[in-house]
Amino acid sequence: MNYQETIDYLFNVTPLFQNIGKDAYKEGLDNTIILDNHFNNPHKKFRTIHIAGTNGKGSCSHTIAAILQSAGYKTGLYTSPHLIDFSERIKVNGEPVEKEFVIDFVKQNKDFFEPLHPSFFELTTAMAFLYFAEKKVDVAVIEVGLGGRLDCTNIITPDLSIITNISFDHTQFLGNTLKDIAKEKAGIIKKKKPVIIGEYTPETKTVFEDKAKSTNSDIIFAEDNKLINGYKQTENGLLLYKSDKIKDLYGELNGLYQVKNTNTILNAVYKLIELGYNIDETNIKNGFRNVCHLTELMGRWQKLEENPTIICDTGHNIGGMKYIVEQLSRMKYDKLHIIIGMVNDKDINGVISLLPKNAKYYFTQASVKRALPAEQVKKIANNHGLKGEAYSSVEKALTIAKNNAKENDLIFIGGSTFIVADLIVLYKSHKL
Repeated sequence: MNYQETIDYLFNVTPLFQNIGKDAYKEGLDNTIILDNHFNNPHKKFRTIHIAGTNGKGSCSHTIAAILQSAGYKTGLYTSPHLIDFSERIKVNGEPVEKEFVIDFVKQNKDFFEPLHPSFFELTTAMAFLYFAEKKVDVAVIEVGLGGRLDCTNIITPDLSIITNISFDHTQFLGNTLKDIAKEKAGIIKKKKPVIIGEYTPETKTVFEDKAKSTNSDIIFAEDNKLINGYKQTENGLLLYKSDKIKDLYGELNGLYQVKNTNTILNAVYKLIELGYNIDETNIKNGFRNVCHLTELMGRWQKLEENPTIICDTGHNIGGMKYIVEQLSRMKYDKLHIIIGMVNDKDINGVISLLPKNAKYYFTQASVKRALPAEQVKKIANNHGLKGEAYSSVEKALTIAKNNAKENDLIFIGGSTFIVADLIVLYKSHKL
């Protein structure tokens, strides 16, 4: 098999959450442990940092990886989902996993794993850990796939655990209350290993405190240890943070939600320094300022064009959309155009109820099986007073939006990671 045939095989032989949702979810670590043992426990051959949370874990993972790279550490990074190509999920110093490694991994091991019927995420987690071990990384930043306690990344014993925040998402797996969701996320807290909590509510704080006490883990609540006192947008699109801890800190990621992410990241980095990591102020600044270049991160309040301004963001739940709507309200434009689509297992009414009424809407759907049909998105949005037409693809929606927009207008595209993925593919292939 060549690379594309191998990827197609992985997508078809294993249940892929990205495409089919809950039917791909496998609770428990049994398969993960069997796979890990088969490969001689590669996760024990490098240091790790484990990151969970409802929102922000991708940005935090990439930024911490960028800081570690800047400090000279050979750094693995495991995140999901991918936007364009599978190889984005597994990186070393920002470079995607080699295609030959993926081909060989499947070719050499499929007779072993096929009888197990692992999920896509179980198999790719095993692949990532093996790759990092073979590449002899110093440290790997591991992003939780879903939840924490039973997530297949949770076989690691990290130097540091980070939980960015708790919001309602994947409630069919994690519970219907913030307290229940927090219990699942808190499952990544390990015995005598410190944990950083980015944001909390009174009910989730108690969960985290109880878990940390039971594991004898040092716990830091970043909201109670504010290292960011303010920020301003610079002319070149960066965020300049005000901090008593570090001067002239510029962030390449400039969505408003990055302010809290940055406070969480700084708390985490200074804890890593306490733990013996050799990271200095220059490394921190370089990581924040060049995270997209260093790790190839895409889709976080990413500006694609000007005149009209075109921006996309992968925020897809209530917590993420609140920040997006706030940022849109602060921007200057003549008319707002919003292209939006969602997948069928999200709180669609909750997200759509947050969207501004004064925009022209283009309802669409991503090219994954979980995508909610554009006409259904339109129907739900109409019930919330949003007006617009339905389009069967992101390409069609954006083509019409660009035809309608004037140079001082703003076009925003989002609602789903997969909507943004389709969009980025279009730009990479120069179809727009």
